[in-house]
Amino acid sequence: MNNDSKKKKSPNTTAQRLIIFDREFAPHTDSMYSFAFRLTGNDEDAKDLVQDAHMKAYRFIDSFEIGTNAKAWLFRILKNSFINEYRKKSKEPSKIDYNEVETVYSGERDDPSLVAGLKQENSKYKIGDEVTGALNALAVDFRIVIILCDIEGFTYEEMSKILDIPIGTVRSRLHRARNLLKEKLEDYAKKMGYYQKKAN
Repeated sequence: MNNDSKKKKSPNTTAQRLIIFDREFAPHTDSMYSFAFRLTGNDEDAKDLVQDAHMKAYRFIDSFEIGTNAKAWLFRILKNSFINEYRKKSKEPSKIDYNEVETVYSGERDDPSLVAGLKQENSKYKIGDEVTGALNALAVDFRIVIILCDIEGFTYEEMSKILDIPIGTVRSRLHRARNLLKEKLEDYAKKMGYYQKKAN
């Protein structure tokens, strides 16, 4: 049998889609929420962003190749949702296709069971106020590479796929982002008196 046919077999029933969703996507919900929370800084917004990403993942499940990096695939969807849609939605009333939500979260797949990770204490996703402030002050492209690499632990190759940019661009953007973050934290430290004058 051809390996390609074994590797990429599109699910053609709802049951098959839900099996793939539960097996490949659901285990990464906690990590998705962590990423979303650090992007939005808000629990409810993070949950909305994860739900939106889950709906898109289910909608485009035919394009997912079983056996590939599901987490990176989901993070790419979430990142695109944040950049292309989330900021616009935050300025207008929420518009959710509840019929589609019903399809994914019906029966035993309601919020408490499918998104169990979201019930954990949100404090585990929080970092110091000064770091959060400095991170949030960065342009979104720089903020995302810091989160993906230094907080989520993705490799350069994985980040390249998530962000759809060359690895060289990932490296240079991350270098620039770290320098900008360092500058902002140094400014904060000076304002708070953490930098002391050297003794003569």
